[in-house]
Amino acid sequence: MREDYILNLSSSESIQVSTYKTGEKEVKDCILFIHGFKGFKDWGFGPFIGEYFAKKGFFVFTFNFSHNGIGNNNLEFTELDKFSKNTYSREVSELYEIIDILKSDSSINKIGLIGHSRGGVIAILAATLNNVDALCTWASISKIDRYTERQKKEWRKNGNLINFNSRTKQEMNLGLELLDDIEINKDSSLSIEKALNKINIPHLIVHGSQDLVVSVKEAEDLDSWSINGNSQKFIVKNTGHTFGVQHPFNGTNDKFENILNKTFEFFNSNF
Repeated sequence: MREDYILNLSSSESIQVSTYKTGEKEVKDCILFIHGFKGFKDWGFGPFIGEYFAKKGFFVFTFNFSHNGIGNNNLEFTELDKFSKNTYSREVSELYEIIDILKSDSSINKIGLIGHSRGGVIAILAATLNNVDALCTWASISKIDRYTERQKKEWRKNGNLINFNSRTKQEMNLGLELLDDIEINKDSSLSIEKALNKINIPHLIVHGSQDLVVSVKEAEDLDSWSINGNSQKFIVKNTGHTFGVQHPFNGTNDKFENILNKTFEFFNSNF
């Protein structure tokens, strides 16, 4: 069963939420899915993930970050001004608050995170601030400063960085808020290496060997920074950044099913 609603945050921002569950178990384990850059909760595999883990007995919480560009139309980017002002720190703060809200619900037992791409980093950073029970990252980046000095110089000069969405054919420009956030916080609150040094919970790192968006080398970085010996790496051969799944969703495939099964086994054994 899917339920859609609006959640109001302390920042006065509102976020769209979809939850999935089967049955009426009083106490339930929760899986929270965090979308990536230019992603959203209803992109491609989002609803399929919700239904898959709900059928496995989990309570699944999916949502759109307040500034991900999605407005009242759940499938189209209509809030490009908000998108341009989005930052890593904003998303970490929002995820932190969501986790806090879920933890205050007496019907929820344990909480696990699945973060895809940029959502993987947001999950890692939030997990250092607000304890969760298990962490899974899919095709996660390992660094937030992904821009050349030339790009950043032009960004400052123009006041924004042009970012083209090849799927929607939209210019989804990035404002100076993001650049400031990266440059000020990349070695402190947004340092992924420092965050992973602190985390002492089970961490499954999933990556496609043919990911052309985020190199598999970044999965190796994440694994090497998990100094507490709590990480395991799962590299899936012959698949890319979204594991062969497209938007609009046109069905699953063997490799994605393998990832889902591995992720289920991971949470099932660590909850």
